[in-house]
Amino acid sequence: MARTALWTAAARARESRRPDRLFSDPFAAGLAGDEGVACLSYFHTPRAAADGNPVLPIRTRWFDDFLAAAHGTQMVGLGVGLDTRAHRLSWPAGAELYEVDQPHVLAYKEERLRRAGALPRCRVRPVAADLRDDWVAALLAAGFDPARPTVWFAEGVLFYLPEKPAARILTEAARLSAPASRIAFDLVGTGVFRLPYMRTLLDRLAAAGSPWRFGTDDPAAFTAGTGWRVDRIVEPGAPGAAYGRWPALPPAGPANLPRSYLVAASRPGPATAEPR
Repeated sequence: MARTALWTAAARARESRRPDRLFSDPFAAGLAGDEGVACLSYFHTPRAAADGNPVLPIRTRWFDDFLAAAHGTQMVGLGVGLDTRAHRLSWPAGAELYEVDQPHVLAYKEERLRRAGALPRCRVRPVAADLRDDWVAALLAAGFDPARPTVWFAEGVLFYLPEKPAARILTEAARLSAPASRIAFDLVGTGVFRLPYMRTLLDRLAAAGSPWRFGTDDPAAFTAGTGWRVDRIVEPGAPGAAYGRWPALPPAGPANLPRSYLVAASRPGPATAEPR
């Protein structure tokens, strides 16, 4: 199991214990385990708050809000990791969530959730595939229907890949998407790779086999080049992505800032009626 997946699960568990929590994930602690708790300290930057990096809970809540507003009945989580949205969010009747990730990640999550007695609130369709390989064939084999509008999400995924493979994933998702499909994903700016205080974290991620590889200072251009129409780009802390936790960074200024971007995009066209 990737230590980064355990780390983010532990961060969700920590957030869920706060009285002012932005979301509640009752399954995160069991998924994280003791190793995940240890990762909270290991993957800790010197400038992070005592209660952790505020971007992680903000990001999770923003993706929750995106999925709740989308009202989709065919969803795909790309590199879904130890995400438990199938079990903790409310979904429309007949909703199906395709969870794409490596076989050992999905097997670990399934076993831990079964042990916890967790029941999904929508139909979960595991898709055991590496995003660096032919995940499209695996998704289609699992029953995915390209003729239906789809809601895609890729949280904390793309910056672990080089730029071209990251763009290819979005391009393939666009190719599979009927009109009125939507997607949400997050990106980091190139400044995070130049900040001295980020060096320890980046080195530890690399040593754990999960280096950050890609950043962009023009998320709109990157997104447009993949076949999606940008609907909104917002930074954590900005209106609509603050939740009272973190002030927004200046809208312009030195490139050496820890910028991250939450992107919502869509495939234009009339919506296709969902099957009844």
